[in-house]
Amino acid sequence: MPLRLLASVALLFICCATQAQNLTSLATSAPPAISYVQDIQPILTEKCVACHACNDAPCQLNLGSGEGLSRGASKIPVYQGERSEAVAPTRLFYDARNTDAWRGKGFYSVLEAQGGQAALMARMLDLGRSAPLPANSKIPDEIALGLNRENVCPMPGEFNAYAAAHTQQGMPLAVAGLNDAEYQTLQRWLAAGAPVEQQSITPSVSETAQINAWEALLNQPGARQALVGRWLFEHLFLAHIYFEGGETQHFFQWVRSRTPSGQPVDLIATRRPDDDPGSDFYYRLVPVQGVIVHKTHITYGMSPQKLDRVRHLFYGTDWTVNALPGYGPGHRANPFLTFEAIPAAARYQFMLDNAEYFVRTFIRGPVCRGQIATDVIRDQFWVLFQDPAHDHYITDAAYRGHAMPLLAMPGQNDDVGSVLGLWLSYRDRRNQYEDLRRDSYAKMPAPGWSTLWTGNDNALLTVFRHFDSASVNKGLIGDVPHSMWLFDFPLLERTYYQLAVNFDVYGNVSHQAQTRLYFDLIRNGAEINFLRLMPADQRDGMLGDLYQDGGKFKMWLDYQSIDDDTPTGIKLDAKAPQRDFAFKLIERAGSLNAAPDPINRCAGAYCSRASLDSTFAQAEQALSRLTSRPAAGLKVIDQLPEASMLRIQGSDGKRMMYSMLRNRAHSNVAFLLGESYRYIPGLDTLTIYPGVLSSYPNFIFNIPAAQVPAFVDAMQRSKDQASFEQIVQRWGIRRTHPLFWTYFHDLNRYLQETEPREAAVLDMNRYENL
Repeated sequence: MPLRLLASVALLFICCATQAQNLTSLATSAPPAISYVQDIQPILTEKCVACHACNDAPCQLNLGSGEGLSRGASKIPVYQGERSEAVAPTRLFYDARNTDAWRGKGFYSVLEAQGGQAALMARMLDLGRSAPLPANSKIPDEIALGLNRENVCPMPGEFNAYAAAHTQQGMPLAVAGLNDAEYQTLQRWLAAGAPVEQQSITPSVSETAQINAWEALLNQPGARQALVGRWLFEHLFLAHIYFEGGETQHFFQWVRSRTPSGQPVDLIATRRPDDDPGSDFYYRLVPVQGVIVHKTHITYGMSPQKLDRVRHLFYGTDWTVNALPGYGPGHRANPFLTFEAIPAAARYQFMLDNAEYFVRTFIRGPVCRGQIATDVIRDQFWVLFQDPAHDHYITDAAYRGHAMPLLAMPGQNDDVGSVLGLWLSYRDRRNQYEDLRRDSYAKMPAPGWSTLWTGNDNALLTVFRHFDSASVNKGLIGDVPHSMWLFDFPLLERTYYQLAVNFDVYGNVSHQAQTRLYFDLIRNGAEINFLRLMPADQRDGMLGDLYQDGGKFKMWLDYQSIDDDTPTGIKLDAKAPQRDFAFKLIERAGSLNAAPDPINRCAGAYCSRASLDSTFAQAEQALSRLTSRPAAGLKVIDQLPEASMLRIQGSDGKRMMYSMLRNRAHSNVAFLLGESYRYIPGLDTLTIYPGVLSSYPNFIFNIPAAQVPAFVDAMQRSKDQASFEQIVQRWGIRRTHPLFWTYFHDLNRYLQETEPREAAVLDMNRYENL
């Protein structure tokens, strides 16, 4: 009995001690550690990356990766078109390798607590939380929005003064803010010292095999192989590459490395991809790091079949290289001479096979803000390509020899004092080329339908300009445009090199002015190429319609006369030849036209796409009443921004997205300044098309499908700002809407469902305060 009692007492003691230990442990244990990858980056992606990504991130604070957050902020703007001296590039993952190196370039921390104060990021979040804006209200006028906002980039010691002067301008700025859980998670992480673990992307087995095959192709020994590898690199350096059979969200990019395949990449960071690398190098494929954002997401698919295609194009014929070209301004200015040894047919066909990608590189662009390019293009136009068999540069070696020296492009010499002389020199050289082309083509057979390349669904493209950004889409979208472009190889290659390869966003005013002025000549060349397909006796009048008012002076000053004698081989209606051409082109293209468009080109009683269920067919039928009508008869267009998104919600929960694009009419697009004086607002129109056709939504309307007819009726009745305000109040999603982020990111979710390779975070820097 005493033994049993003793055992019971001992057992009770052990149980009590264990329970006390457990209680003590529970009382003293800290909250679970916060992971940057699992907990912090998802919050930043949801609430911050839409503004803080790419070169136009406010204060260069890029929140798409731990590296960008650790780098911090800078007072030096990337976009400063009036600067007289170029600045050092500050490309994340390229131009510095660690935080100390970024500090040496003027970046300061937003994560470190300093002087007894919390981290700058923590204080910015507190400021944003201290003065929330009323739900779904307009942003106060004193809070400037948009790209013209003058960013104030306070350093930690300047924050108190900033907060006193900007009481409602904490972070996130002028938008629905963080919820309680997000705010607390971020503040706990910042208080803990903001630890950032690295997140690496590991290629799959299939991706690794294809990476090895492509790297082997570009790094083959031999002069021919070295020249082809260089040309391919310069044409693919912007691509977000994905592989057949690869992971949906894995993308890769080409770089030059001091180390060969199989070893860690030792990146060579040059200002341009055609600058001298300064040492022996190898072409390597590396993962695209950080959150993928739509504005820089220019995709390019690779596969074993495409590898075979490249081998066939570039090595399927016998050609030789006498000496490899060097690097430098002369080689950058004229890639036709630099790569003369590579058969022109191979180069052009490679670009045609992937025409959408190449047009995207210089129209949508990699630099996040494309005003240098977009102010010389119209708001909607179609892009066509000349068949290689009808391209004189491809088929005639003597002509090619005469043309090559005339195809050099400006921008390599950025001396401000020499800009006028440089421009005149290159303008005159270009005009000599246009004379040569005009006279040579006049001796060729009349151009017909066979002049147009029809090799795949890249053959027909549509460009939409959204003021200082633009988008490119396969197919012929919208009503018949005011102008069309026809690219041949010299024009396509020059456009690519001038706006993608050689354009330096960190360059000075001279470089940027030369780039813009030469692109004006490129656009003019594309328009003239197309006019050769029109009746000869109407070409002058059609060209004059593109260059109204002051454009006439520009035609006299900078452009060459066109061929208005040689007939076209296409029979067209003399009363409306361009419109007749457009509809015949659509009919001939058939399935090659990737974008049937009954909403904007309704030819009968049914103005919706085939195979839609009745709910969305009726919605499209109603929406078609808003399209292709001039603003003089649809006054609501005056109130609309460039790119609005329509989210149409069915009663069953299914929803579809449409882009409602405002096409601004211009008397001409031939001058560097004064665009607002050349608007013809009464001729503005709307294009409404399924999908997300802009990286930069300006506004979202959320409309139940059953209310689409009411929405259309209200739009048709609206004559002023007050009546438009009622439309916004009923269907609009303002920046302060409680569910703003749900609706905004639903655009990306829709892309994930419909075009998964194109899905990426959209930009809200241009989201308007309607």
